[in-house]
Amino acid sequence: MTTSEIATVLAWHDALNAADIDTLLTLSSDDIEIGDAHGAVQGHAALREWAQALDVRIEPGRMYVRDGVVVVEQQTVSVTGETGAQASAFRVVRDHVTSVYRHHDLAAALAATELSEADLTG
Repeated sequence: MTTSEIATVLAWHDALNAADIDTLLTLSSDDIEIGDAHGAVQGHAALREWAQALDVRIEPGRMYVRDGVVVVEQQTVSVTGETGAQASAFRVVRDHVTSVYRHHDLAAALAATELSEADLTG
């Protein structure tokens, strides 16, 4: 586990929630891949479009880290105040997010990345 990977993912969340697209792009590789169960898109233009269309705040919770992969348990809060839970799996290379995949829950994200409770950060 490296503090750098965790810091990058936390800063990425901060920029996303603040709608600070410039910082979000700076924290992301040029060919970042953003995906979920319905498919994936790639690149800064796709990230910008996705982030600008997002109508929820995504608050990070527990984090699991191994070999550049960070799984984050997340709480979502919509503009109407509705809450939900999800998890995302990030790949971080040299302090840049190279991919982020959203999963419907923590168990799915951990299974997809082969991380486990042993990878939970303190």
